[in-house]
Amino acid sequence: MKIFPAIDLRDGKAVRLVEGDYDRMTVYGDDPVSIAGGFREAGADCLHLVDLDGARDGRLINFEMIKQIVSSTDMFVEVGGGIRNEERIRQYLDLGVGRAILGTAAVKDFDFTARMADKYGSRIAVGVDARGGRVAVNGWKEVTDTDSFDFCVKLRDAGVSTVIYTDISRDGNLSGTNIEAYERLTEIKGLDIVASGGISYKEEIIKLKELVSGAILGKALYSGALDLAGCIELSRT
Repeated sequence: MKIFPAIDLRDGKAVRLVEGDYDRMTVYGDDPVSIAGGFREAGADCLHLVDLDGARDGRLINFEMIKQIVSSTDMFVEVGGGIRNEERIRQYLDLGVGRAILGTAAVKDFDFTARMADKYGSRIAVGVDARGGRVAVNGWKEVTDTDSFDFCVKLRDAGVSTVIYTDISRDGNLSGTNIEAYERLTEIKGLDIVASGGISYKEEIIKLKELVSGAILGKALYSGALDLAGCIELSRT
């Protein structure tokens, strides 16, 4: 299982939200490049970046910061947040980003998502963000009627190879992740699942490595609840 330390960007700063609430934000640093470097020194070879400004309103405020992070590291970098057209996908892939993550676009324009998955293959992933088992979009502000598990099946059938699944209610709370959801998602054969949201305990790393292909660590790293090097070691043994 791959460990993805996360950097969420807002106005060029590294921040964390609680349950996706922009009014419940903590700033953890104004030098995300150095934070990424620290993750690399701890042994990480993957990095998860989210443009929160892009996720909320589509603005490309953090593009230069993402460019700096990608150019400064040899990690595999995946980026999400506000990617709603092919031009934005190409901008990121041309930077050297390993994988572009579609979110709102996957729900609002499913045909587009299927075309991008067909064209770019494994370099496209979809972020499925769920609240109460329903898919949320537009920076988690809007909850749709779409069942999150059924949507993952639909994505698999359309050729999407990787889904990043987040239970919003667990995100940023340090209360543990939704293991039951990932157990259910393993039933979708042919789809790689990356776990995200609330991972806070070493025991969860041990359990998740039997269920998913990757795990995203956010607030637990910034708060010191989890040690990145230790989590990487656990994921490999």
